[in-house]
Amino acid sequence: MKGKDFLFTGLQPWDIPIGSNAIDIAREISKDNRVLYVNTPLDFIEAFRNEPKPETKHRLEVINRKQNTLRQISETLWVVDFPFSVWPVNALPDGLLFDFFNRLNNRKMLSYVTKVANKLGFRDFIHFIDNDIYRSFYSSEYLAATTTVYYRRDNLLPMYYWKKHAPRLEPELIRKCDLVVCNSPQLAEFASSFNSKSYDVGQGVDLSAYDTTVSHSLPEAMKAIPEPRIGYIGDINSTRLDANLIYELAKSRPDYSFVMTGREDNHFATHEMHKLKNVYFTGSIPKSSVPEYMASLQVCLNPQLSNEITIGNYPRKVDEYLAMGKPVVATRTGTMELFREHTYLCSSLAEYQKAVDAALREDSEEKKLQRILFAQTHTWKNNVSNIYNCLSKITK
Repeated sequence: MKGKDFLFTGLQPWDIPIGSNAIDIAREISKDNRVLYVNTPLDFIEAFRNEPKPETKHRLEVINRKQNTLRQISETLWVVDFPFSVWPVNALPDGLLFDFFNRLNNRKMLSYVTKVANKLGFRDFIHFIDNDIYRSFYSSEYLAATTTVYYRRDNLLPMYYWKKHAPRLEPELIRKCDLVVCNSPQLAEFASSFNSKSYDVGQGVDLSAYDTTVSHSLPEAMKAIPEPRIGYIGDINSTRLDANLIYELAKSRPDYSFVMTGREDNHFATHEMHKLKNVYFTGSIPKSSVPEYMASLQVCLNPQLSNEITIGNYPRKVDEYLAMGKPVVATRTGTMELFREHTYLCSSLAEYQKAVDAALREDSEEKKLQRILFAQTHTWKNNVSNIYNCLSKITK
C-alpha cells in the first residue's frame, strides 16, 4: 500500500520512553505513506497537578506555548500535540454523565485534529485507533475518515483504570470500526464476537538495535553482579508479573544472580525479594541501553502471571530477547505457544527451576542462531504488510 494518508490516535504518546507498537507501526507505514500521529492529550489533572514525566514534558510545553503544536519527524511523518487540556472523565459514573463529557472531549480533540489534517492536505485518510477506547470513541462522527481501523493490542477490560467504562464502550467501538486488527489470536477472538472483520496480524519488533554482531560493553550496574545472570527487562508491574514466583525461584537458586531492570510498582518495591542477596534491581534505564543490558544476561525471563490481562498479551520483549540470541524462560500462555519451539515454557515453580537450569546447560551457537532467525520473522515490515492485506479485504 502506497501513497495513502493515515491518521493515528491512541494511548501511547510519541515521547514515551518505552517501546510502543503504535509508534513503530506509524514509522513503518510512513515509509510509503503520509502519517499524522496524534499525541494523546493531557487532562487537567495530568497537566496541572502532577510532576512532569518524559512522556508529558513536551505536551506541557505545547500547552504553555513554549513549543509548536506540530512536529515534522520525517518527510512523510508528523506528530501533533494539543495546545489545551481535556476533562478527566474516568472517575465519572458510567452512563449518561460520562458519555456527555467524553463526547465533549472527543469533539474538542478531533475538531482540532481535523484542522491540522486539512492544513497538511490529508484527504481520504485511514484512521488507525491504537486501543483508544475513550478518546476515539466518537471519531466516526468528528473525523472524515474513509476507513477506521481499531488496533487491539491489549485486553484493557480487567485493568483497574478501565473497568468502569471500557466493558460497555469497547465492544461498541469495535462494532463501529470498518476493520479490527489484533496482535494475538486471543485478542482477535474476542473482537470477532462484535465485528466479523477482526484479524490477528501478529506482532512486529524493531530489531535494528538488537544486533548480535555489535559488541556491547558491560553496563556499570552489572559489573558487580556475578554470573550467571538471569534477568528480566521491562516494566516491573504486579498486574503482569508473578512476584512470588520470582522470589521463590531466586531463593531456590542462590548461586544464580537474578536481575530485574525497569521501573517497579509499589508491590515489587516492598516485596521480600529485596532481602535476597542474589536479587538485584537496577532501576529504569533508557531504551537505548536495553540491548547492552540484555547482552549481559545469560538467560532472559518473562515470568508473567496467568490472568485476563496476560492470557492474550503478546510479549514483544520475548522477540527482543530472541533477537539477541538469548535463552528465554517464560510462563506458558496461549500466545506464548507461538514461541514454543524456541523458548522454555513453564506453568509452575518446579518447571521454572528445571527450565532455568536447562537454559544454562543447553545453550549453544546453533540454538542462538535459530532464535535469531525466528525473531527476524517478526519484523514491523511483515506486521504492517499483514495490516495492509486486511485493509485490502475491505477496500476492494
